[in-house]
Amino acid sequence: MMDQNNNYNAYNSYDNSGDQSYVDHYDDASGQGNSYSNYYSDPSSGQNGKKPSGGKVFLKVLAGLAALAIVSVSSIEMYKLFGKETARDWSSSAESEAAIPQTTDEDAEVGATEAATNAAVSNAASWISLAAPKDALTIPEIVNKALPSVVGISANFEFEPQTSSYWGFNFYGGFSDGGSGKQTMTGTGTGIVMSENGYIITNAHCIYDDSSEYKAGKAVSVSVVMGDDNETEYDAEIVGYDLQTDLAVLKIDATGLTPAEFGDSDQLSVGELVVAIGNPLGFELFGTTTCGIVSALNRDVTINEKDMTLIQTDAAINHGNSGGPLLNAYGQVVGINSAKMGSTYGSDSVEGLGFAIPISDAKSIIDDLINNGYVTGRPQLGISGVNVTEADAERFNLPQGVYVYSVVEGGAADLAGLREHDVITAIDGQEITTMNELTEIKDQHNAGDTISLTIYRSGETLDVQLTLQEKRQEQ
Repeated sequence: MMDQNNNYNAYNSYDNSGDQSYVDHYDDASGQGNSYSNYYSDPSSGQNGKKPSGGKVFLKVLAGLAALAIVSVSSIEMYKLFGKETARDWSSSAESEAAIPQTTDEDAEVGATEAATNAAVSNAASWISLAAPKDALTIPEIVNKALPSVVGISANFEFEPQTSSYWGFNFYGGFSDGGSGKQTMTGTGTGIVMSENGYIITNAHCIYDDSSEYKAGKAVSVSVVMGDDNETEYDAEIVGYDLQTDLAVLKIDATGLTPAEFGDSDQLSVGELVVAIGNPLGFELFGTTTCGIVSALNRDVTINEKDMTLIQTDAAINHGNSGGPLLNAYGQVVGINSAKMGSTYGSDSVEGLGFAIPISDAKSIIDDLINNGYVTGRPQLGISGVNVTEADAERFNLPQGVYVYSVVEGGAADLAGLREHDVITAIDGQEITTMNELTEIKDQHNAGDTISLTIYRSGETLDVQLTLQEKRQEQ
């Protein structure tokens, strides 16, 4: 049974007084995963950047709901036809013919439709009751508890025009260079209120673009929208963000907010009821609620060349849901919605594959972002490298490993004596052939640890001792 009283109250006491200086580089790493999408908004074009039109969609939805209502009302007649029981002896054919209700083909068709509808409603109620603990809140109670803590995120970006394939973020709004050659774009997402004095959690990709063709980087301005009719908007400060875990913390100048209650994602079970709330397709559908189950735990996926361990769910997660809460049956935040698998994966069509960052993993990251502006203790080498493949090794007469094509001045590798054109072939005595292997072993250490690198240089093999430095978030 899940703990209903696990509040992440430590969040409420932090001040943003940490070191905000950053080193502007990353160790190179490769990955796969272009079939996954970070879900920023994908509103219709030609709108004002806040509320794209959704009227026709609403009419269709209302029409569908009305049709269901009409079918449900006629279920009373179904009971009259089929719900009564009797002990009458039907052995007499004359009495039988007189007693049997005479129904038309139309009655039979209506009856079959109503039976199917009632069965569907019963099945839906059954899976929800089976997926939820006995002391769970109802879904309306979960939503009423969590919705005041759900906000909208609007971010403005500037970028230099480029020409390349584009699949990641979904931006809208006018594009203009303002006479400087730069263009602007706006995107929306979702956030979670974590303290009454204005700290907001969201995804890093909501405020930093590193995966689209634009490579716009950090947003030039961010605002937070809240209220029943999205009538309240605050300018937001970016306190810190971490691209590796796709987490960010914002701060607005406000008090008296309703913070979310945070649960323990380590207590989740596969098959358990979860509810997602977010702002799909912009703020016109603000606070949309979907529900489903936990499909899998500790799912290792690669998204935008970043390896992540996530909660998998079949609760619908769409464009604009990024940064919103995944809630357990007690209305507690157990995950931060981040991505879903695209509608096609290779030659197959896929549905119901959404992913959320476990809140138990996110807490320490969020603490570091609030206190320091970046995640502390992460090690870095201070190089940029590329894999030497088997074909490259034969062609250039080099060993397989990581070819160093740049060294950060004053970085760990520079201080250890590494040079451009070196090939790293082993770390701590373990042979490596790719940057991923090098990074995986390096990340088992902390900043300040000393490691041994074996390098190939101009026909010679050398062993180098390197003291890892702390990696700070790119600004």
